[in-house]
Amino acid sequence: MFREAYNLIEAFDTIIIHRHSHPDGDALGSQMGLAQLIKDNFPQKTIYMVGDIATRLPFIEVTFDEIPDEAYEGALAVILDCGSSRLICDERYKLAAKTLRFDHHIYCEQIADVDVVDSTYESACGLVTMFAKETGLKLSPASASALYLGMVTDSGRFVFDSTTARTFELAAFLLSQPIDLNTLYYNLYAEEFSDIIEKADNMHKIKFTGHNVAYIYTPREELPEGSEAAPTSSGMVGLMRDIRGVFIWVNFTEGDDGVHCELRSNRYNINPVAVKYGGGGHKKASGCTVPDRETAMRLLDDLDALSATEPV
Repeated sequence: MFREAYNLIEAFDTIIIHRHSHPDGDALGSQMGLAQLIKDNFPQKTIYMVGDIATRLPFIEVTFDEIPDEAYEGALAVILDCGSSRLICDERYKLAAKTLRFDHHIYCEQIADVDVVDSTYESACGLVTMFAKETGLKLSPASASALYLGMVTDSGRFVFDSTTARTFELAAFLLSQPIDLNTLYYNLYAEEFSDIIEKADNMHKIKFTGHNVAYIYTPREELPEGSEAAPTSSGMVGLMRDIRGVFIWVNFTEGDDGVHCELRSNRYNINPVAVKYGGGGHKKASGCTVPDRETAMRLLDDLDALSATEPV
């Protein structure tokens, strides 16, 4: 599957790289890492990165390109870390001459002319790293650092059960380049004291369903000033991860576009619930956005019913 992707990249002079909106570390890391990888190996090509501003990881200094529709004429559009077409950050990928996707989410639909999709990878960055390794593309410190960032964040610092022996093999491959791990980990995990206080306040809001699904619900008026619903919801869901006896947890945050729902589990496949409500993701980490609180509570009821069953 990698050879067909390589041939596409080799064939086009202009390549425009997309990923999902509201980017996390894996979306940004794979986008930046692949862009740098192509520049290092095909310096004559024109590479663009498009998308919305990354608010989750403000320490990453990246400028996204503003390009006209005409830039897509005769170009290759690459889509990264995106399991659903409606989540792609810029729908103009459809204007490209050819499309290519690298993704590690559960397969829901064909998005690109060439879909490289494998949900056994812990991250899209891991998939792109294997692509580089298998096709003999040379790494630079810049591409390796970006790809390592996504592997670390999407594996939960190599804690989630998506982590495999292959994950560590690919991490070692990236670490053959001089990556500044001290700076990377400090930037990822150091927190403002005010954010720590906010997390503590949210921990007091944790509630439980009858079958011990933990959840936090944050109405729009309680969202801190200047905060956005999507990154807040994904940032807070981890507060419930280590509660003894809790095997499913979910964070709800109201935003201007609806209620952002982040679903997690360490035993159950919660993906079908997310898909039912228009979302998707992985078996044990998925998300969706629903129109209102009433719908969010129906989703919670579905998770509660799932928690009453034996994990598959």
